[in-house]
Amino acid sequence: MGALASVALLLPLLSAAPPAGADVPEAGVLQGQFARAAERQGVPVSVLLAVSYLQSRWDTHGGAPSVTGGYGPMHLTDAVTALARTAAPHHSEGGEDARGDSSRPVRTGGDAPVPAPAELPERLRTLERASVLSGIPAEELRTVPAANIEGGAALLAAAQREAGLPASADPADWYGAVARYSGADDSATAATYADDVFDVIRTGETRTTDSGQVVMLPAAPAVAPATGQVADLGLRRPAAGPVECPSSVACEWVPAPYEEFGDGDYGNHDKANRPVSQSIDYIVIHDTEADWNTTLKLVQDPTYVSWQYSLRSSDGHIAQHVPLKDVAWHAGNWFVNAKSVGLEHEGFLTSPDSWYTEAMYRTSARLVRYLAGRYDIPLDRQHILGHDNVPGTVASTIKNMHTDPGPYWDWAHYFRLLGRPITPSAGPHAGVVTVRPDYSSHQPVYTGCVTAGQACAPHGSGAVRLHTAPSADAPLVQDIGLRPGGQDSTTGVNDTGARASTGQSFAVAERRGDWTAVWYLGQKAWFSNPVKEPTAVNARGLVLTPREGLAEVPVYGRAYPEASAYPAGVPVQSVSPLPYKLLAGQRYVVGGRTPGEYYFAPVFDPSGHTVVRGQEEYYQIQFGHRVAFVKASDVRVSRA
Repeated sequence: MGALASVALLLPLLSAAPPAGADVPEAGVLQGQFARAAERQGVPVSVLLAVSYLQSRWDTHGGAPSVTGGYGPMHLTDAVTALARTAAPHHSEGGEDARGDSSRPVRTGGDAPVPAPAELPERLRTLERASVLSGIPAEELRTVPAANIEGGAALLAAAQREAGLPASADPADWYGAVARYSGADDSATAATYADDVFDVIRTGETRTTDSGQVVMLPAAPAVAPATGQVADLGLRRPAAGPVECPSSVACEWVPAPYEEFGDGDYGNHDKANRPVSQSIDYIVIHDTEADWNTTLKLVQDPTYVSWQYSLRSSDGHIAQHVPLKDVAWHAGNWFVNAKSVGLEHEGFLTSPDSWYTEAMYRTSARLVRYLAGRYDIPLDRQHILGHDNVPGTVASTIKNMHTDPGPYWDWAHYFRLLGRPITPSAGPHAGVVTVRPDYSSHQPVYTGCVTAGQACAPHGSGAVRLHTAPSADAPLVQDIGLRPGGQDSTTGVNDTGARASTGQSFAVAERRGDWTAVWYLGQKAWFSNPVKEPTAVNARGLVLTPREGLAEVPVYGRAYPEASAYPAGVPVQSVSPLPYKLLAGQRYVVGGRTPGEYYFAPVFDPSGHTVVRGQEEYYQIQFGHRVAFVKASDVRVSRA
């Protein structure tokens, strides 16, 4: 774990402060609030700004809590208050079979308790301590940015005093206090967090926040922090084990159980030999809807389900549960499970006006880059999927598929951290567009975050809505898989029926003024795409359409082999189409080509597990909000 402190291994920041002499925007009121709080509390302003950046990127979020009950620019946590808005953990709600294999009994997450306030660790109750230290009432710390910044500065100053260190003006002397601020209970995570903060100090940042405030942190490349201070914090060492993580993150081994528990049932994953037996083609991004401790308890329960990694919101700490060679039960689609790695990101609030910390985005991006490099997975939205992009296996499972991480996950920022920013790659008459609204300013109204039918709090979003005509008054397009009766889609925050998300690419059907139409779920779907405020960029790509002579071709939720490919003793899995059609004249963007495969693993003993691979090949396409598959023999492919 010694390499964890190596700054050289950290991802480069992609929006560093401008060089000296460059035109820079005028700083806003928020900048002055940081300066005054730093002076009053005796904390270097660069340290205060960098810690805040790693928590919130200086956003105020309108007073809404993060996924772990953190408030304001300093992410002061008050999970006791936030618990009033919790719901069941991610895999415990809804009817989705996380394993997604119709040849075996359904495996859902089951019930799990919401933690009692007394069970919450100190890292989820920092607002309470900040109130004591600063004398500022808790409600002000939650809702007033200046008060929140003051409270965060007070916590940093207290950490410095408790370490027996002076209130130095040199930011290099504050490494231990920053590590303590992370709330991490292990030395590796605390060091990784502090390294990230000092990386921000060295490279600098300038950003316009969600409240329209310009905040600047000038680069200070010569700052060399006293990294040895973390050894004096008395933190534990992470659990040793066969972790598969990049050296630039803090990662520990918290194994999911592989054991039998009666009546032929077992849990909570399957042994395999990937990538020798099957390629790993996808990484699936989830949101836990559970706090960290509950998440770890659940994944260690053999009667629950599983995923490969959990990521903690407050500091980006990672726990690995299932070896990458094995198949976890997380995506609700067995074909995807067998060829993917699942990442669960901590969050126990279902209200999607909550937000994710920069610390978690960064460590998640490092992990995904590592996995993509190891398994040659393309860094694009056809292979880095949200759980809400995984298709139902057959018609009957579509309605139960999960909708996380939802419209508030910042895919554009995530892909910048991945080193693959979403930029135009074609001219104005391109046959493909890639969705990319401005996350902060793009705030479509969603409903049902707290109360059914009621509007959610305004919040930036990376998703656009799709209409039946080029008008905001036109009905939303229909998803006959979600609503077989033909009803229109809704603005519900969990309704994916008329939604296209940042990074997803679609074939252009028509352009008309400020509106663009794409082919989507077998129909022409329009979204607002003004020239002055575009919500998509023009792109290149391969597209497919039914081959000549076919009026329509079926669409599938999994790429299973033909019946003749199954050996004796392995039940044939039906190649059952979804209720959609890809019609002649329509085009869809190709994500990749894959052979028909089925991983037969119905029993605990892996000696009888078999990969069935057929002659039939499939193309993965961006068909709606979720991906889908079509048989290669049914279509022809061309460059858009």
